Amino acid sequence: MVQVLIIEDDARIRPLLMRSLDERGYAVASASTGLQGLQLAVDTKPDLVILDLGLPDIDGTQVLAMLRAVSDVPVIVASARDDDPSLVGCLDAGADDYVVKPYTTAQLEARIRAVMRRTAGGSAAGARRVLTLGDLSIDVASRQAALAGTTLDLSPKEFDLLRFLAERPDDVVTKRELLVEVWQQPWGGSDKTVDVHLSWLRRKLGESASEPRWLHTVRGVGVRLSDPSR
Repeated sequence: MVQVLIIEDDARIRPLLMRSLDERGYAVASASTGLQGLQLAVDTKPDLVILDLGLPDIDGTQVLAMLRAVSDVPVIVASARDDDPSLVGCLDAGADDYVVKPYTTAQLEARIRAVMRRTAGGSAAGARRVLTLGDLSIDVASRQAALAGTTLDLSPKEFDLLRFLAERPDDVVTKRELLVEVWQQPWGGSDKTVDVHLSWLRRKLGESASEPRWLHTVRGVGVRLSDPSR
């Protein structure tokens, strides 16, 4: 059972998250301040931490720095704004992923699964990390992807885009998030860049925007990668 520590001061959000994750099979502990959260992280050694950046006693970026000094536990940070500079700073300082408020439990759980897959793959000696979604397989180490056994001829950026989406199956990812994570452009960029690469990737997956199978556009929100066989 995955043990999750929630460091969140909002008295409305915290119990809802605890109950929702508990119902989904996680062991959950929580703290309402940064200092309490740090103490719990040291004492209970959770498998993953969900860290709110707006804490009442210590800024979330400082909590992350202090946590990283004593632990390499995976951390998902939560922010009210996806363009918050402190959010980018947290990613640079060692956070593994982030969610933007308001978010659903389903979105959070998808991030938890993705982070746990990444960290588990990196910690296993000699393990080869392969992401699998239906007939689609992505070998992270060799940077090769195959569909129904046929290798896809992907550019480096197309591979990065596909891998990022495959790590978040069924999760709607915004273009802003793709620009930050795939193109490393935290301060802005052109949505056209994302659109063009998605178009190229669609063609190589054997689909089109009008008849999607793998890549589904959610108008005004973003795109999600889903297994068409489900």
